[in-house]
Amino acid sequence: MEKQQSRGGARSAADGARLAARALVYAVVGGVALIVIATVASVLGPMLALDLYTPAVAAWWTVFTAVVVQGVPFLMLGTVVSAAIGAFVPEHVFRRLLPKSQALAVPVAGAAGVVLPGCECASVPVADSLMRRGVAPAAALAFLLSAPAINPVVLVATSIAFPDSPEMVVGRLVASLATAVVMGWLWVRFGSEKLLPPRRSRTSSGREGREPKTRADRWQEFRGGVQHDFLHAGGFLVVGSAAAATFNIVVPGSVLDAFTGSPWLSVLLLAVLAVVLCVCSEADAFVAASLSGFSPTARLAFMVVGPMVDLKLIALQSGTFGRAFAFRFSAATWVVAVASSVLVGWWLL
Repeated sequence: MEKQQSRGGARSAADGARLAARALVYAVVGGVALIVIATVASVLGPMLALDLYTPAVAAWWTVFTAVVVQGVPFLMLGTVVSAAIGAFVPEHVFRRLLPKSQALAVPVAGAAGVVLPGCECASVPVADSLMRRGVAPAAALAFLLSAPAINPVVLVATSIAFPDSPEMVVGRLVASLATAVVMGWLWVRFGSEKLLPPRRSRTSSGREGREPKTRADRWQEFRGGVQHDFLHAGGFLVVGSAAAATFNIVVPGSVLDAFTGSPWLSVLLLAVLAVVLCVCSEADAFVAASLSGFSPTARLAFMVVGPMVDLKLIALQSGTFGRAFAFRFSAATWVVAVASSVLVGWWLL
C-alpha cells in the first residue's frame, strides 16, 4: 500500500514537472512568435501603406503597431501572474486575512489588489469563488474592482506609457482604489442578497469535497489559465488598438475640438469609449496615451473606468451573478468611477 502511494506521488510529481516544462515551452514559443509578428508588422506595415499611396493608412498602422507592441509584454506578464495566483493560491487565504467587520473588510480587500494581480476577466470568477467560501459580498466586490485596476503590472505599464507624468500613475491608483472601496461600502449600506443568485459551497458538490488538487492539476490549471487569458485578452487588445488608431485618424479634428474643448464632454466621451473598447487593463494605458488630444483627466477616466466596467465584464457578471445585478452594479460603478476620476484629476492633474 505504501509503495503504491509513493509511486502515485512520484507519478504526480513527474506529471507536474512535464506540465511545467510544457507551459514554459508554450510561453517561450508564444513570446518569440509575438516578437516576430510585431517586428514584421512594424517594418512591412508602413512600407505597404506608403506603396499604396495612402499616408492616412500609414499613420493608422504606425499608431496601431505602437500600441500593440508596447502592450503585449505587459499583457503576457499580467496573464502569467494572474494564472499563477488562480492555480496556486487557495481562496481561503483571502478569507483568513479579511476582518470580520464588512466595513473594515472592504478597504482591506480593495488594497489587496495592489499585491495580487489579476485581469478583469479572471476577477469575476475569483469574486464568485470568494463568496462561495463565505467572504462577505462587499469585500469580494471591492476586490473584483481593484485587482485588475491597481496591481503592480498595471501600474508599471502606466508609468511606461506616461514616462513624464508620474502623477498619472498616482492618480490611477487613488481613483481606482477609491472607486472599489466606495462601491464596497455602498453594497454594505444598500446591497441586498436578493440581487445575487443563491450561493452553493463547493465543499458539498465540487472538487474540494472529494479530493484536494494535485501538483499536476495545479500546473494544468496554470497552463490553461495562461492560454485562455492571453488569447482572450490579446484579442481585445488588438481590437482596442485598432479602434484607438481609427479614432485618431478618421475622426475629424473639428469633432474632437467639440469634445476636447469641454472638460466634461471629453471625460464622458472617453468613459463611454472605455466601456465599448474592452481593452485589457495591462495594456489600456498605452491606448490612453495614444489619445493625446484629450485632457489628462479624460484619459485618467478612460483607465479607471475600463478595468471596472466594459461590455465583456457586463456579460461575465450577467452569467455569474445574474442580469439584474450586473446592470445595476455596472451602472453604479461607472458613475462612481467617473466621479472619482474627476475629483482626483482636479486635485492631482
